[in-house]
Amino acid sequence: MPLIIPNGLPAAEALQSENIFTMNRGRAVTQDIRPLKIVIVNLMPTKIATETQLARVLSNSPLQVEMTLITMDSHESTHISQEHMDSFYKTIDEIKEDYFDGMILTGAPVEQMPYEDVDYWRELCEIFEFAKTHVYSNMFICWGAQASLYYHYGIGKHLLDSKVFGIFEHRVIRPHNPLVRGFDETFYAPHSRHTEVLREDIEKHEELRILADSEEVGPHIISTENGRQIFVLGHQEYDKETLAGEYFRDINKGLQIDVPKNYFKNDDPKNEILFRWRSHASLLFSNWLNYYVYQDTPYDLEELCSKRED
Repeated sequence: MPLIIPNGLPAAEALQSENIFTMNRGRAVTQDIRPLKIVIVNLMPTKIATETQLARVLSNSPLQVEMTLITMDSHESTHISQEHMDSFYKTIDEIKEDYFDGMILTGAPVEQMPYEDVDYWRELCEIFEFAKTHVYSNMFICWGAQASLYYHYGIGKHLLDSKVFGIFEHRVIRPHNPLVRGFDETFYAPHSRHTEVLREDIEKHEELRILADSEEVGPHIISTENGRQIFVLGHQEYDKETLAGEYFRDINKGLQIDVPKNYFKNDDPKNEILFRWRSHASLLFSNWLNYYVYQDTPYDLEELCSKRED
């Protein structure tokens, strides 16, 4: 089934060139089916790239999925045109009466700042509260996962001595959990962050489960038992070229940055990229849509508040 995207979204052209089935909202309303409503809070400065990445992994499912894009009203996006933001993004005030099957909250390049110093922190807390009653299942990514763990559970982040940057091997700890159903025992995932969340802090909360981790970079996928909150501390959704873009951008700026680990063949940036996380990225998001969104969300989303108490 197709991914339903706003008319004219730049991601559409890229997705169609990859033979990914998309549909605009005008065509979707003629079909007698209720699509899953997924709201994406896009905090990344590279808006279009992130839209495309998430659209790609959400489309790899037999389910019809409708995307709604949200931005922070209290923060001005400087890496994208205002026309794009006005055309495709809404604010929390514009959707606060709506209900959604799922929400994805992205990372953001603010991880070295205290949470309360981020200019849109208060608005983000409003979104966290909104999600408690208006969203059935939530997936938080990278800094978004750290911020959510801090807000909901008081789990702090810790600054690393050096940036975690590259592709790392992970192991599945709870293979019978639906979110990692079909995963190999070991799999790869991209990371690009300066901070970490400690395993011992997570394990203090009996409602949280570590589903996958890495000996090198620690916990990667965390979930509540009921799957209503999912935290992904890496970037499973990243494209093949994303880390290369980050690396060469900083090199061209004259910044000191290590070559991303296990990313270029023989760790040589002159060599090809070893793209080996795409299948598990697709599986992670399709498992989330199927087992924690589609199977459990009430058909009438206004019943969501009572369902949340189950």
